[in-house]
Amino acid sequence: MSNTELPSQGPLTDPVRNPSSAAEPVRTKRAFLLILLTLLVPGSAQIVAGDRKIGRIALRVTLSAWLLAALALVLLFTNRTLLINIITNPIASLLIVLVLAAMAVGWLLLFVNTLRLIRPVLLPTRMRPAVVIALVLAMVLSSGSLGYAAYLLNVSRNAIGSIFNANGPAIAPVDGRYNFLMMGGDAGADRTGRRPDSLSVLSVDAKSGQTAIISVPRNLQNARFSEGSPMRKIYPDGYNCGDECLINAINTEVTNKHKDLYPGVADPGAQATLEAVSGTLGITVQAYVLVDMDGFAKLIDAMGGIRIKAGGWVPISGDMIDEANGIHGMPLGWIPAGDQKLDGYHALWYGRSREFVDDYARIQRQQCVQQAMLKQLDPATLLAKFEDIANAGTKVVESNISSSQLGSFVDLAMKAKGKDVKRLTIGPPDFEASFSTVPDFDIIHDRVKKLLASASSDSSPAAAPEDTLLQPRSVPGSGLSAAGAAAGPLAGLPATTPAPSPSSSSDFTPVTTTPEGEPITEAMLNQLKREGNEQAIRDLVATNGQCAPL
Repeated sequence: MSNTELPSQGPLTDPVRNPSSAAEPVRTKRAFLLILLTLLVPGSAQIVAGDRKIGRIALRVTLSAWLLAALALVLLFTNRTLLINIITNPIASLLIVLVLAAMAVGWLLLFVNTLRLIRPVLLPTRMRPAVVIALVLAMVLSSGSLGYAAYLLNVSRNAIGSIFNANGPAIAPVDGRYNFLMMGGDAGADRTGRRPDSLSVLSVDAKSGQTAIISVPRNLQNARFSEGSPMRKIYPDGYNCGDECLINAINTEVTNKHKDLYPGVADPGAQATLEAVSGTLGITVQAYVLVDMDGFAKLIDAMGGIRIKAGGWVPISGDMIDEANGIHGMPLGWIPAGDQKLDGYHALWYGRSREFVDDYARIQRQQCVQQAMLKQLDPATLLAKFEDIANAGTKVVESNISSSQLGSFVDLAMKAKGKDVKRLTIGPPDFEASFSTVPDFDIIHDRVKKLLASASSDSSPAAAPEDTLLQPRSVPGSGLSAAGAAAGPLAGLPATTPAPSPSSSSDFTPVTTTPEGEPITEAMLNQLKREGNEQAIRDLVATNGQCAPL
């Protein structure tokens, strides 16, 4: 052998497989290299320095996982709906949870095996802690992430099973739209049937995700039931049994008296309310989502709160002391005008308070809260607070939406993100306050039709001018209000009180001072309340229906 040739390394001299023959710096580099190999290509450390059989098995699993991840990435960009349907399917999601958990355990065992291959006793004493810390961090980053992903997916799977109907029929878009009835009300265990405090239809274009919200006052009378509704046989001319027959009373009446008309329906009251809203608006509402308003606060807290721009002060009302005149005791607190970040308790009161104003100001605030939630529930918030949001959702929401269609609807929600939401209220500011008592259904159907045309994927300015849909306008004999103000006083407010402006725009200045320029404060409002000067408070908070999400 010439002096220039080196002997080939055998098993006993190979520093990778037999580090005892290597210098200390080489052993240290080898340790970090094996950790990096296990982190990036699980099984490769065993191939080069350990049991090759274990390494080959681990590499096959690694390559299979990469292949599936690549396929999921392709679906994300080519067929996102299918990907979401797979993840939300109860059987498929359970299988994915088990696979992720098994992979997490397997990766953890590979790191334990890698630590054995490193043989820490051969490392310099000063380097042992660094190597162990690096291995633990790599373990948390890899195996820990997989385990946490499996946990979150299982939480999601349980939440979906609790909220949505696994056996519900799939629904198809009608006239290119999905229409969902959103109902908010108290669902105490001692109550039979809910009287929803809020009713609104979320109408989403099936192609573009363009969304419109149509709010129906809870005090709307003579609600029409849709064709085919069992309740139409009892009320063929509408829900017209007197002043007590408000649309929000349908849920309770059907639950208490007419459940037999809806055999096999999980919530007959909710279904009948859906049919009444369908007939009233002249559209087909395909599904409902029922939100427990007390539990709603937990959902807002889980999100970390919502941010809104409030047009006027909103009271947190005390107990009712004069029901005939709607007079409450001293407020428990106030939500100021201006930019606010609301926790669950204050967001709930902001959406439900109607002291000193009327239902229509409250409807505008409820729409604003809905928009703030949709706008601010971004992927980062969802990921960071996923478990809290999912757990809160199971206590807040119930629905007849089929879980098999969640993929389609989540995809639509992602398309809708960032788009302007068009809105209409069957009451002020779009109609007179008295309109809900004697509604003209032909006019309602016409306004709804035009609103949805402006929120469709093929809408054009020529076909449906936006300003004519979003701004109130006068129509002779129609009961519609003039632009910017009601034609008459709002229900429960004096004629001197201005109608709230539409809250679909953020172009308003919050009222934070009196007409004389003195700052409005909680102490000022409470003093007026102690003096019994309800009218002065009404004047100061009249604009609290104005609201915009931030």
